[in-house]
Amino acid sequence: MYTIKEAAARTGLSPALIRAWERRYGVVRPQRSPSGYRLYDEAAIARLHKMRRLVEDGWLPSEAARAIATGSVGQALPRSWGRGGHPAVPLEQNVGFAPHLEAERTALVRRFVAAAAAHDSNLVEAILDEIGARGPFETVVDDLLLPAAAALGDAWARGLLDAGAEHAASAAIYRHLAAAFRAAGGARAGPPVLVGLPAGSRHELGALAFAVAARRLGLHVVYLGSDVPASSWLEAIRATTAWLVVLGVVTAADRRPAVAAWRAIQARHPDVLIAFGGGAAPEPPRRRTKGSWIRLPDRVVDAARVVASLRFRPSMARS
Repeated sequence: MYTIKEAAARTGLSPALIRAWERRYGVVRPQRSPSGYRLYDEAAIARLHKMRRLVEDGWLPSEAARAIATGSVGQALPRSWGRGGHPAVPLEQNVGFAPHLEAERTALVRRFVAAAAAHDSNLVEAILDEIGARGPFETVVDDLLLPAAAALGDAWARGLLDAGAEHAASAAIYRHLAAAFRAAGGARAGPPVLVGLPAGSRHELGALAFAVAARRLGLHVVYLGSDVPASSWLEAIRATTAWLVVLGVVTAADRRPAVAAWRAIQARHPDVLIAFGGGAAPEPPRRRTKGSWIRLPDRVVDAARVVASLRFRPSMARS
């Protein structure tokens, strides 16, 4: 028998998602320990594996759960699983929302914006829970969660959403991402990846989502947050012996402070790799020269996989 934490490690699902699938779709019915904690047997683990595989292949969770319950789906074996119970998906493969579900995705994002505009915090949280129940983090972050955040900004820019409503709903997304970051595991040994935004930049949902995805791939991630001046990047590198810095560049105004941070890091720590991510991230020099950087893919999951493919090399360690 396995606790929910052990079940999460074996399936690559978060404890929150396992509970959501249990409550909403009845995929598993765990036993309880004398103290009331959930316990999962091998059959439950197999059902969770199968549910994850079907959802990642484009099934609606409700349809997948129904097919599993009725036995109308065969022995759908999970993809090969990597370290820490997470799926070893090829780098070039996107785990995204199936095209035929685009209309449903759009409707869900619109409902979220409408709930935010109405200052309905309970409905905002309920829709975020619904998004989380759609599948593993890798399935929903680029196609549902971050588009919902972007839709808030668009609605505010068009005058359809009050600034206070936009801030409240964005804060709710932040809380969900922060919970996902904690659920992805505790601190790991070895030099970390530092993730954050340059000085003056405050649009941090994408950077935090990347930090979650990278941590779920087994990387040691230290998230510094928004508005981090160059001097603080240098101090964090010194204190942690980080081997890679990931700077989020969300708007064109973020480029100058991001490049300034890169120059400061290269001057003081030339062996530290630098990666820029985000919609306004600058392209690296065409010729690879000393001090060039990496531009990460726009999709959070793809960016995390690129970083995971680099991995820390002992030769990078500094005395």
